[in-house]
Amino acid sequence: MTVDVPTTRYARSGDIHIAYQVVGDGPIDMLYVPTWISQVEHLWASPMIAGYLNRLAAFSRLILFDRRGSGLSDPMVGAPTLEDQMDDVLAVLDAAGSERAALFAQLEGGPMAMLFAASFPERTSALMLCSTFARTVQSDDLPWARAATEREAGLEAFLAEWGTGTRLAVFAPSATRDPEVVKWFGKLERLSASPGSVPAISRLTARYDVRAVLPTIRVPTLVMNRRDDPHIDPRHASYIAERIPGARHVELPPGDSIPAFDEGAGLLASEMEEFLTGARPERERERVLATVLFTDIVDSTRQASELGDRRWRTLLERHDAVARGEFARFRGQEVKRTGDGFLATFDGPARAIRCAEAIDRAVADLGLRIRSGLHTGEVEVVGDDIAGVAVHIGARVLAAAQPGEVLASSTVKELVVGSGIEFTDRGSRELKGIPGEWRLFAVDPAREPDGARPAVR
Repeated sequence: MTVDVPTTRYARSGDIHIAYQVVGDGPIDMLYVPTWISQVEHLWASPMIAGYLNRLAAFSRLILFDRRGSGLSDPMVGAPTLEDQMDDVLAVLDAAGSERAALFAQLEGGPMAMLFAASFPERTSALMLCSTFARTVQSDDLPWARAATEREAGLEAFLAEWGTGTRLAVFAPSATRDPEVVKWFGKLERLSASPGSVPAISRLTARYDVRAVLPTIRVPTLVMNRRDDPHIDPRHASYIAERIPGARHVELPPGDSIPAFDEGAGLLASEMEEFLTGARPERERERVLATVLFTDIVDSTRQASELGDRRWRTLLERHDAVARGEFARFRGQEVKRTGDGFLATFDGPARAIRCAEAIDRAVADLGLRIRSGLHTGEVEVVGDDIAGVAVHIGARVLAAAQPGEVLASSTVKELVVGSGIEFTDRGSRELKGIPGEWRLFAVDPAREPDGARPAVR
């Protein structure tokens, strides 16, 4: 299974073509105002971002677009004003057949969204902001903001790193632990804008100032920020919320500036769903894209019989501690014990594979071997458990795994292309209770030149 990329269309804004997509068919139109680092088709290449966008589309008709000068939209001509950019939003809404939409904006998308909400309340049903600002540079009433000289001084380093993905550490430090995500973000940078256009975009952002507009916003407004945000000072959110009449201010737990990369994605989506619909989604109805990992100790019945209950229980406790340590290291979420193994979920398939390999290496020192089964698909969160076809497929893949083997569905293999992870084709087979035939692939253990297993990194 691969993620379906929505059809990209173009809206005409004067002489400029703006790329946009429409996802979902919910009762509320939601327009996501992106940052300049955007390319609507490449966003879907990240399982985390795809899952996040699908979560938003579960309760809305989600409209995505690339701003002029970014991604698949036409390049910038000069320095487009906020008025020009608002015309682009109107063009996208018209092309998408949306009379009114709730605007959701993050980072430098916020100022234009705030100005649009104030200028076009008849086209704006609500305004939702996260990790953004009314003015990004220091002023008398924003003494804690970055100085203009500081921003300019950082621009050279910014340009030197452009296209490498290393700048992701600024917005989402937690995501940089996965080299695949960094690689994906580097490509997103390259697809969104060329290095020559970055200075103009950065300096344009530095000139945004919608402080005077805030008291004139009359649409329902939700202002969100991460406590201890690593990039945007949380006082920006307080400043905005205090000046927009009736605005609701919500602080999310500490984490990335862009919550889509960590556990804040679900919290952010739930806050917005409740704000727009009046009802917070029941946890048991939440559906997310995840990589499911099942593990199982090989030949556990025989070993338990030979060791006796007490020694076997001690060994199991050590096995469990190892597994949980690796789950934490690779950002896995333990769901439950399953006999002599675990069920866990991951927001990236490569992390799940590496976690399974790391557990197998570590428990080998205890005299144990495990086998693992992986599948990526949509799962339904049911309290502290998960359910759905993806879970059943993962369990069936585990049942087909050999001792010491990390066995994956073709879905997982397709999603880690370019990661350096190699596979051996185990052929097609029927999985009990699952329609059709499924092709399975065993992960080739990573080895050093001398043939030894590599150290855990």
